[in-house]
Amino acid sequence: MRPAGADDIEQAAELRAVVMRADLERLGRYDGDRVRQRLRNSFSPGHSSVITHDGAFIGCVTLRPAGTGGLLLEHFYLDPLHQGRGLGAAVLRTLLARADAAGEPVRLQVLQGSAARRLYERHGFVLESEDPVDVFMLRPPVPTAG
Repeated sequence: MRPAGADDIEQAAELRAVVMRADLERLGRYDGDRVRQRLRNSFSPGHSSVITHDGAFIGCVTLRPAGTGGLLLEHFYLDPLHQGRGLGAAVLRTLLARADAAGEPVRLQVLQGSAARRLYERHGFVLESEDPVDVFMLRPPVPTAG
């Protein structure tokens, strides 16, 4: 991972459109322009990282302070060609270790029926609330030895 910059926004927006398309279509909510613009409107380079493989952009993730306290995990997208190999889990472990060291809970939202929910549950996220489109999850901080 490397720190994200403003010049990474368009690659992240394109990746978001690819990764979220099937779930958004299943929910009847896919609009290619809107899915890209939502990322552009909320992308926070100062709190984001780009995931690379052999120097190429293959993903992104944001972990930023949440307005309600704790941290918000968002814009976690990995190129489908690199999914299912443990890379997303490794990135998530790294980010959660940072949150644990700071004693911060982490919140996120995932689309109803998304396979990503299983990844988050394996890493300690639990249901906080849900609606017909989104599932809101929370992972309390895990005390670190030290």
